[in-house]
Amino acid sequence: MAKENYTKYVLLGLITTNCRSGYAIKQIIDNSISHFWKISYGQIYPNLKKLVDDGLAVVEDTSQEGKPDKKEYFITDAGREELQRWLQQPIEEIPTVKNELLLKLYFSRHQPTEIAIEQVRFYQVELASRLKTYEQIERVIQNTGEGTEDAMYWLITLDYGLRTTRAMVEWCEDTIKKLREK
Repeated sequence: MAKENYTKYVLLGLITTNCRSGYAIKQIIDNSISHFWKISYGQIYPNLKKLVDDGLAVVEDTSQEGKPDKKEYFITDAGREELQRWLQQPIEEIPTVKNELLLKLYFSRHQPTEIAIEQVRFYQVELASRLKTYEQIERVIQNTGEGTEDAMYWLITLDYGLRTTRAMVEWCEDTIKKLREK
C-alpha cells in the first residue's frame, strides 16, 4: 500500500489559515510545524501545483508594487472536503521515533561511562535550547494569536512539545545520575 502524502494536508491546512503564498507557507513551516513534522522546501511547490491540478486549491496571481506578481493559493470546496476527510480519520499508528542518543546508549557498555554522560549532557543542552524556542513561540501565539480560530489548537500542539521536552530534560538528569552511580 502506498504511503499517505501528508504534505498535501499540511498545505491545505496552512492555506485555511490565510497563509497563501509558497514563501509564507515555508515561513510558517520553518517557525512552527517543523518542530513536529519535517517538510523540505523542495516539497512545497510541487505539492502546491498538485493541489491545483487535483482541484483541491486554486492559484491566483497577485500584483505587488515594485515586485513581481506572487502566486496565492486558495482552498476549494473539494480541498476542504479532503482536509475534513483526513482530519476525521483515526490515527493508524503511533510513530516510532528515531533517536541516535538512545541507540548509542543501548550499546554504551562498549564505551567509557564518561563519554555516555557527555552525550546525554549535550542532548540535555540541546533540549534546553529547544525548550526556550518553544517558550518564545508560546509567547508569540499568546500575544499575536489571541482571537484567531487556530490559536487554541496551536497552543495545544505546542503544549505537547513543551511537556515532552521538559520530560526529556528530566530524563537526562536522571540518566546522568544513574550513569555516575554505576
